[in-house]
Amino acid sequence: MGCPIAARELVCKPQGEKKLNKIVAKLKLHNFRRFREFSVDFNDEMNLLIGDNESGKSSILQALDLVMSGSRSKVDTLSLESLMNIDIISEYLAGTKALEDLPVMWAEVYLNEQNNPDLNGKNHSEGIDCRDGLKLLCEPMDEYGNEIADILKEAEPNFPFEYYSIKFKTFSGESYTGYRRFMKHLLLDGSQINNEYATREYVKKMYRANVDDREKNKHQNEYRKHKSQFWNNVLSHLNDRLNSYKFSVATNTKSNLETDLMITEDDISIENKGKGRQCFIKTEFALQRSSTGNPLNVLLLEEPENHLSHTNMKKLVSMIAGAVDKQLIVATHNSLICTRLDLRKAIMLNSSGDKPATLDGVPKDTAGFFVKAPDNNILEFILSKKVILVEGDAEYILMEALYEKVAGNELYSADVHVISVGGTSFKRYLDLAKLLNIKTAVIRDNDGNYQKNCVENYKDYSLDDIKVFFESDNKLKTFEICMYEKNKAVCDDQFTTGHIKLPPQDYMLNNKAEAALRLLENKSAELIAPEYIRNAIKWISG
Repeated sequence: MGCPIAARELVCKPQGEKKLNKIVAKLKLHNFRRFREFSVDFNDEMNLLIGDNESGKSSILQALDLVMSGSRSKVDTLSLESLMNIDIISEYLAGTKALEDLPVMWAEVYLNEQNNPDLNGKNHSEGIDCRDGLKLLCEPMDEYGNEIADILKEAEPNFPFEYYSIKFKTFSGESYTGYRRFMKHLLLDGSQINNEYATREYVKKMYRANVDDREKNKHQNEYRKHKSQFWNNVLSHLNDRLNSYKFSVATNTKSNLETDLMITEDDISIENKGKGRQCFIKTEFALQRSSTGNPLNVLLLEEPENHLSHTNMKKLVSMIAGAVDKQLIVATHNSLICTRLDLRKAIMLNSSGDKPATLDGVPKDTAGFFVKAPDNNILEFILSKKVILVEGDAEYILMEALYEKVAGNELYSADVHVISVGGTSFKRYLDLAKLLNIKTAVIRDNDGNYQKNCVENYKDYSLDDIKVFFESDNKLKTFEICMYEKNKAVCDDQFTTGHIKLPPQDYMLNNKAEAALRLLENKSAELIAPEYIRNAIKWISG
């Protein structure tokens, strides 16, 4: 079932020192949740899953957790019905419902070379290469063919989930279970921070990561002995007064050392801490270097920013950035996390497609810019399909009203986002737009020299999905001057009141945001967009 030894040595021989903390190389999914076919490669150390709602971030972490756990009970708890792709099921039930066409579901985790023949073979979808890995396979059971056929003949649509097998196989074809795991991993979900089962599993895994087998056996033996002593020395006084029925202490697998353990901070159980503090403690503890040579290999973090203040968020980012001994795969909606941890480690997911995009091609200086930028709209930008970039508050305040006047519909109904980034930051965002094919209109001032500032300055960004719009009259060097020239009567009316001493155009230049806000509140229906802004709106909405 596995590769011949000679072939394995030829194809799979590790290069240099093996580092077990660099484990998951790739994930492939077939009919799993929203994905019919999906494949994503992972960085050895840090991976940031970024996407809009329903893009599949949680599904990826869940698939990794299920496959690495080898736990049938986890699949049963979630239910096969919730895990299989709903569209493929609907299409099957609407078709011929042939027994041989029943869909299967699988998830494959490809590993870096582990020097373990039990993991190595061709039992995976690629089939031809010697690879190390694990696979979850859910398929109809042949022995129940007659029962499945009867269900499919029913008049009402009825899918035979109950007649599917759940198998965990290594790429060598060997079965494995939760009792025979090939790596240590932990899924930490910030949204489930108060879930009792999730907390118990977390404590159990952290205990196992910080104790070796000899210590664990000793701990369990001592714990069982103390339970027995409690029964003999304490409960015996009570039981002596009873007749047929006695009190005892549970000693089964559901009541043992690992199930009874808890984690405390300052002698207070973390379960009694607030949600934000629980999130922080659990993440910090999981990120710490193991106290033994038995560390977590892979840490899966689902929205670690949940319940955290901005200060604690910064601390968390610092901890994640300094993590050692483990591979991190983080799903997040937070701009601070995705920028401070290096955009080049980001994996972009979109709810309308099944192909991830990576940002490993982002220039180093651009990635560095977003790490240091005080405030940025990076997440909003990379999750958008169409963007208008403006360089000031005044343009941002008025753009929605100008867009509706020109395009005839609401800005956000057309899936267009306006983002104010500052003139010096345009190119940083355009580096991302080039990689992600985001249709981007830049609206900027010519600052008195349109040829130099708007044409030559952006010559490297002349692409079908990127266009820079500007006023070609150098005398109209700013947005405020352009707006005044197109709307003199309106501006004179608004900015010649008794307390305003400056001429209207000068007032607009010296009070950009305040002037724009007054125009929006009082005269938005009468405003006329300058020609270059009209062109930008027509282009982006086309």
